[in-house]
Amino acid sequence: MTQPPPPPPNQPPDPQGGFGAPTPPPPQQQPGYGYPQQPPAPQPEPGYGYPQQQPPASQPEPGYGSPQQPQQPYGYPTAPQQPQQPPQYGGYQQPQQPQQPVQPPYGYPTQPQQPQYGYQQPAAAPGAAPGGKKLSAQLQIVIAAAVAVVLIIGVGIWYANSGGGDGGNEAKGSGGTSQGSATGGGDTGGKGLGGGGKEKPPADTKAKMAFQIAQPKVADLTDVSGSWITDKAFVKPGVNSLVGYDLDKGSVLWTLPLTGQVCGASRHVTADNKAPILFEATKRVGPRYYQPCTEVGLVDLNTGKLLWSTSVTGGSAGDQKARFTEVTLSGSTVAAGGTDGGAAFDLANGNPRWKPQANDQNCYDMGYGGGEGLVAVRKCGQYDNPNVLIQNLNPTTGAPISQYKMPTGVKYASVISTKPLVVAADVGETAGDGSGISDFFSIDEKTGKLKAKITADADQYAARCRATEVESCTQALVGNGRLYVPTEEHEGSTGEYGSETNEIIAFDLATGRTVPEKADAGDKFTYVPLRMDGGNLIAYKAPPYDQGGRIVSVDGGTMKETLLLENPANKTIHNVESSFSLNGAELLYGNGRFFISETLVSKPRENTSSNDIKEYLIVSFSVGH
Repeated sequence: MTQPPPPPPNQPPDPQGGFGAPTPPPPQQQPGYGYPQQPPAPQPEPGYGYPQQQPPASQPEPGYGSPQQPQQPYGYPTAPQQPQQPPQYGGYQQPQQPQQPVQPPYGYPTQPQQPQYGYQQPAAAPGAAPGGKKLSAQLQIVIAAAVAVVLIIGVGIWYANSGGGDGGNEAKGSGGTSQGSATGGGDTGGKGLGGGGKEKPPADTKAKMAFQIAQPKVADLTDVSGSWITDKAFVKPGVNSLVGYDLDKGSVLWTLPLTGQVCGASRHVTADNKAPILFEATKRVGPRYYQPCTEVGLVDLNTGKLLWSTSVTGGSAGDQKARFTEVTLSGSTVAAGGTDGGAAFDLANGNPRWKPQANDQNCYDMGYGGGEGLVAVRKCGQYDNPNVLIQNLNPTTGAPISQYKMPTGVKYASVISTKPLVVAADVGETAGDGSGISDFFSIDEKTGKLKAKITADADQYAARCRATEVESCTQALVGNGRLYVPTEEHEGSTGEYGSETNEIIAFDLATGRTVPEKADAGDKFTYVPLRMDGGNLIAYKAPPYDQGGRIVSVDGGTMKETLLLENPANKTIHNVESSFSLNGAELLYGNGRFFISETLVSKPRENTSSNDIKEYLIVSFSVGH
C-alpha cells in the first residue's frame, strides 16, 4: 500500500482508537488489542537483491550493501582526506533461495529445501533396479533408509553453508524463516544472555490505580508527545508548558511555562535527568494555526528549570529560523533534525556545533538517532527518487565515522538502535500496513557494512515506525546482540473467539537468523515490548476485556517471563486502562510504577453527556508504594 505523503511540519497526525475495550466487540467489527482478529490475506513478498541502477560511468557508485564514502555533514569544517576505500563488490544479483511451500507457525523457523546443484537426475521408478529388475522388499527398505540419511546430511550441510552475496546475510520469509549465512557468528541458544536488569518483582504484584489526570482543554488537536520518569516526578507536556507530577499522588510538583507548545521530546536523558525538547516560539492564536517548531531547549527534569534555549538559521529556511521535527541526545550533544536540515548543540550551554547549510549538494539530515551513538539519516536527491544514507557520526564534531547507503526504493529510514546499529525501512513501500517497516538492517557502525537484512512480513510482525521521523519506532528492541519484535495477534491455542495472543521473536543481528527461544504471551494476552532493562525486556501484556493488564520482565536469553505488576480486573478501572490507544499512547514502567499517557489531545466533542467515558492525559498504577 502506498503511504500518503508526510504531513506539513508540526501538523499532528490523526488520533487513533483505544485498545482492550471493556466489552468484546461483535465479530464483524475491527477488533482492538485483547480481541481476536481475522487473519489477513497473505501478501506476496517483493523480490529483493536485484542489481541497483548503474550510475554514470564517470562516477562509479558502490553497490548495495557495501560501505559508502562518508559525506560532509552540515556545517562541519573540511576534514583531511580519508584513506581510499577498498574496492566494492556490490551490484550482483542475490541468488534466489528456494521457496517454502508451507507457512510455518508463528515463531518457528522452517527447514530449508534441498538446493539444486548441477543438472537434475532423472527419477527412477519406485522399487526399480538398474536394468529394470525389481528389488526385494527387504532391499527396498535398506535403500530407502540409506537415501533418507543422505538427504538429511545433505540438507544439514547446505543449511550450514548457504548464504547471500557480499551485501550481508539475508533472512527472508514468514515465521522467522532464515536462509542467511551463519558466517560471522551463530545463535547462542540463549546461554549467557539476559539478566542484569534493575526491575525486580515485588512481594505482592497486585497493583492499585495511583492517580488519574484529565486531559487539558485545548482549542484544537494538540500534540503532547513525550514523557519521563525521574526519582520524584512523572514529567509530561501540557499546554504551552511542561509539568512535573508527584509519582504517587499525581499532584503538580512544578510547571515550566514555555513560549509555545512542546513539539519534540528526546527519548534519551542524561544520568542526572536533563532532557532536550523542541517548542514553538509563540503561542497559537486560533484553531489549526500551528507555529513553526524552531526552539531547542534543555530542561532539568528534577527542578523544572529551562537551562538554555536557542534556534538557528540556514538550510532550506535561508535567513529564517530552521524548523525541526525531532530532537535527541548522545553524550554531550543535542541533535535536532527536520526538512530544513539538521543541527547540533553543546549540552552544557546550547552553543551550535553544526547547523543546516544551504545548497549542500541537495542533501539534508532528516533526523538523528541518539543514545550510545549518534546516527544521522541523510536524504539526498529528488523527493520522488531520493538516496537515503545512514551516517554514524562523531557526536562531538559531527564527522562521519561510517556510511551505509540504503537500497533503491527507500524514502525514509528509522533508527532502532545506534550501537549496535539497527535501522528499519519500508523498501519500495511494500509493507502495505502503515507500519513503515518491510525490512530491518543490521549494520556495522564502524565500517558501514551490512551484516544482515531481516525481512519482516508486515502481516506477521507488529513493530511500527512513523515514516517521517527517524527516532519514533515502537515495539522493536535491541539488546544481547539480538533484535526483538512481537508478532501480530493470531488465534490462540484453543482456537476460540477471544483467545487471540502473540509472541516475541528474536533475530541474531550477526546472521539475521531467528533464535530458537521465543516468549509466548498466552491466550487472551498480547505482548507490547516497551524497553530493555539490562539483558531483559520490559513488556506490557494488553489484557482481554475481563482482566487487567500486566507488566512483565522477559529474560533476553531464555525468553522466560517474570510478573512485575498486575492491574485490577475491576470493570471501572479496566475501562480507564483500555481508554488509550496502544498505537497512540506512551507506556512507561519503572520501580513498581506503570504510566500510560496520551500523545494527542483534542477539543471535547459537542453534545456529550456526563455518562460518556472520561478522557485522560495520564493514568498511573503502582505496586509496593
